[in-house]
Amino acid sequence: MAVNLATIESVTKVYGTRALLDGVSLGVSEGDRIGVVGRNGDGKTTLIRMLAKLEEPDGGRITHAGGVEMAVLTQHDSLDPKATIRHEVIAGRADHEWLGDARIRDIIEGLFGGLDLPGFADGLDTVIGPLSGGERRRIALARLLLGSPDLIVLDEPTNHLDVEGIAWLAKHLQNRRSALVCVTHDRWFLDQVCTRMWDVQHGAVHEYEGGYSDYVFARAERTRIEATEEQKRQNLARKELAWLRRGAPARTSKPRYRIEAANALIADVPDPRDKSELMKFANARLGRTVFELEGVTVTAGPKLLLENLTWQLGPGDRIGLLGVNGAGKTSLLRAMRDAYASEGDVQPASGVIKVGKTVRLAYLSQEVAELEPEIRVLQAVEQVRSRVDLGKGREMSAGQLCEQFGFGKDKQWTPVGDLSGGERRRLQLLRLLMDEPNVLFLDEPTNDLDIETLNQLEDLLDGWPGSMVVISHDRFFIERTTDVVHALLGDKKLRMLPNGVDEYLERRARMAAVAVPAAATAVEAPGAGLSAGDARAAKKEMQKLERQIAKLDQKESKLHAQLAEHAADFSKVAELDTQLRGVREEKEELEMSWMELAEQV
Repeated sequence: MAVNLATIESVTKVYGTRALLDGVSLGVSEGDRIGVVGRNGDGKTTLIRMLAKLEEPDGGRITHAGGVEMAVLTQHDSLDPKATIRHEVIAGRADHEWLGDARIRDIIEGLFGGLDLPGFADGLDTVIGPLSGGERRRIALARLLLGSPDLIVLDEPTNHLDVEGIAWLAKHLQNRRSALVCVTHDRWFLDQVCTRMWDVQHGAVHEYEGGYSDYVFARAERTRIEATEEQKRQNLARKELAWLRRGAPARTSKPRYRIEAANALIADVPDPRDKSELMKFANARLGRTVFELEGVTVTAGPKLLLENLTWQLGPGDRIGLLGVNGAGKTSLLRAMRDAYASEGDVQPASGVIKVGKTVRLAYLSQEVAELEPEIRVLQAVEQVRSRVDLGKGREMSAGQLCEQFGFGKDKQWTPVGDLSGGERRRLQLLRLLMDEPNVLFLDEPTNDLDIETLNQLEDLLDGWPGSMVVISHDRFFIERTTDVVHALLGDKKLRMLPNGVDEYLERRARMAAVAVPAAATAVEAPGAGLSAGDARAAKKEMQKLERQIAKLDQKESKLHAQLAEHAADFSKVAELDTQLRGVREEKEELEMSWMELAEQV
């Protein structure tokens, strides 16, 4: 029988006149891996701070088992700014001691990208004071993971980690024996790590078994049975469940009868996006040319990020952009934005960026644009436009779109200066969409957004007819909102990855494994045998293959929909299944051709 580590009994917490938590009772036992979700401001962080006894409840009590050791990662670290990373993380261990410990080496490499801490000027001897918030957070997380606590409490551990870092952390936590309570908005991470969920809503905490996918199913099922939630939230839950079941059915760990119940629940829910219809609409709004890059070189100061890039963003393209920090993702978007803003007058260090005449670009940067603090939320939105056309006959007023983004009627009259960081991020997104762009560049759009707001944003983007490039470390968001993944792998090239995020992680792992041997044997550089003309021809052929693969993706989606529609007609199912196998074989051949060309250039 599992030993109880911590107990929350009838806990109440009040802020002003609002009961943030009202009579909540919960428990954490050995082996528990609990994910905490809920809207920003509903009390997730307050709940885990009280669990860790960093904050006192107004009523009820919190008890820990005798001798239990707890480690807590809060949103504000307690690192000594005068100390070095070595002092805070290695904590007095001699080099031969910690280098001989496989667990310590794994943590250092996983969080910092190597034992020599690339990116830190003096490696382990770097002084902490001048470092950024993200760098300090990784140091605090490393220090915590090097211990051996019975219970780990983490508040947004994936913030400031890239896709590789998040994947490493998920695997590390899976292999630990410590119990875990974790607040995060990263839904892929929740699915990988957690076996129970706490959903904080309106003063109460609802418990669910399983990871995030199971939680979505249980929430949708509860909504259907009780029939008390508003129609919009019910539809959103069913729509997300449909995507989870159709797009990645292996994610749920529920038994077969519950999977069948989930499939029945979403039987009449259409696919999140009608890709062919959106593509037609995008072509009508954008024409044939959106952004075309020919022989482009992108730099950041003296650093060369991208060299001789030939690439095209077409009408209706929805592209996820991955890459290690500093590889040039944001710099690429900024170069394209500058060419658009200057009507082609501002160009990169070399090469040409052509912009379509009908392009209306909206660029969401990582920095939150400052507004006058006394202006109200609704006024800030109406400054841009009072009504917005979202395509396909969907039109919304500023107030309606505010509500969809979590700004209720009362919140719409809140001064901007009183908003939290996450709320300002939501407002920034809202103002961009109100300007009716037909091209979106989103640089880390999920920062500071809670899961419910992410669901609403994804729902909005599902029907948005235009071209889109998304930079994000949120794997779930990338997979949910984009159709194709491109990556900057640190070799000054942009590559399409047919198998998405999984292929990116595999390639990065292979690069790390061969980095030292490759340097030692001085292998001939890729593309060294190609002339400039042949390299350009190969890149154009790769782009042609990418378009063909995208069309086959659409065809595959239609065949899946037809299979679901004719499930009772066995002869029709057999015919469609034959077509589907043919499409998959053709796509595999094209992907192999693409990869052969990619090895050359």
